[in-house]
Amino acid sequence: MSTPSHPSPAAPPTSAAPTPPRFDRGHTDDLIAFLAASPSPYHAVASAAERLEKAGFHQVAETDVWDGSTGGKYVLRGGAIVAWYVPEGATPHTPYRVVGAHTDSPNLRVKPLPDTGAHGWRQVAVEIYGGPLLNSWLDRDLGLAGRLSLRDGSSRLVNIDRALLRVPQLAIHMDRSVHTDGLKLDKQKHMQPVWGLGDDVREGDLIRFVEEECGLAPGEVTGWDLMTHSVEPPAYLGRDRDLLAGPRMDNLLSVHAGTAALAAAATAPDADALPYIPVLAAFDHEENGSQSDTGADGPLLGTVLERSVFARGGSYEDKARAFADTVCLSSDTGHAVHPNYAERHDPTHHPRVNRGPILKVNVNNRYATDGGGRAVFAAACEKAGVPFQAFVSNNSMPCGTTIGPITAARHGIKTVDIGVAILSMHSARELCGADDPHLLANALLAFLEG
Repeated sequence: MSTPSHPSPAAPPTSAAPTPPRFDRGHTDDLIAFLAASPSPYHAVASAAERLEKAGFHQVAETDVWDGSTGGKYVLRGGAIVAWYVPEGATPHTPYRVVGAHTDSPNLRVKPLPDTGAHGWRQVAVEIYGGPLLNSWLDRDLGLAGRLSLRDGSSRLVNIDRALLRVPQLAIHMDRSVHTDGLKLDKQKHMQPVWGLGDDVREGDLIRFVEEECGLAPGEVTGWDLMTHSVEPPAYLGRDRDLLAGPRMDNLLSVHAGTAALAAAATAPDADALPYIPVLAAFDHEENGSQSDTGADGPLLGTVLERSVFARGGSYEDKARAFADTVCLSSDTGHAVHPNYAERHDPTHHPRVNRGPILKVNVNNRYATDGGGRAVFAAACEKAGVPFQAFVSNNSMPCGTTIGPITAARHGIKTVDIGVAILSMHSARELCGADDPHLLANALLAFLEG
């Protein structure tokens, strides 16, 4: 006997007329462009900065003295960006409304000595980043992207977005046990991609190739942060094009929605009457613990918010008052109910795609949401006219986590974990509903506007 589906309830109906949504399917079209332009965290923050610049934001250097001027500003550090808008009426103790997200995704990253090979095949030595579904990287055409550090101290982004590498799977004829025992992959032996032919391993060959691709002189690159990406572009999927398939939705979907929401809040006619200072904080290294100078467990967000208070003439007391009334929505993807594995989900919480964002709850604090946080998110969704769903993990399975609990504990600010429900999380190519990205963006905008 099959188990009936129990979709999570949406936000309760209200008699108040909701604000009409400002984002529609055009937002999802732009998400496709954002995903395609952002094969690495460094590209993602550059893409976000470009959109914010068009909304009137300008970059401030961490090494400069900050002033107390109003308007939109942002800080870039590696693969992280923190952006904020100070309205005309802001005081030194005006609290913040923060949308938190992360820019990194599991993938294969180039090692310090990348040139390797065997038996006439030339290969690239890679290290596994985060927790990818390794099988999803097999027999897939891969490009190479990331950041180059140059001899003169500058850096440059690189994106070789064509079929350059491939991790070939062993033919079924040589391993028929995959049908009975399942596919078993050794991270060291089985995941090194091929990229050419040759019996001699030539040290420095890959980096020389990258230098040529970028028009750089030989030896100009002295450091690199390079990673693979699938070159298959994001695309609408399904009979009615109501699904979206693409790479790095975990968690560039949230970075894109947060960027769009912040830009919209800052350019609204009543932007200078905002009761809060809206903020986007998109961190790197969430997939491996967030402990870095650009991760959520580092000081970046707290430093930026504190410096903003002091630049506006505030004191430690003003900072404490501002933080005490600050709220962060930690937006990350979650798990939609899987039609082939419904038993792996909680039996009464089955988030579905295109039913609105999810509120993520775990009483053991793997997510930071509590009852008060739910009320904040419910109010934002109600204002935006957006339904939402609840997600909890099956009690018999461990629960994942996000930047939410880290942000709450490190900065002492109320944090709520939310996101969009997807399938195939941590695959080289994930799947979501085509309407959920703009539903999330509308909820984030309502939250930032207070």
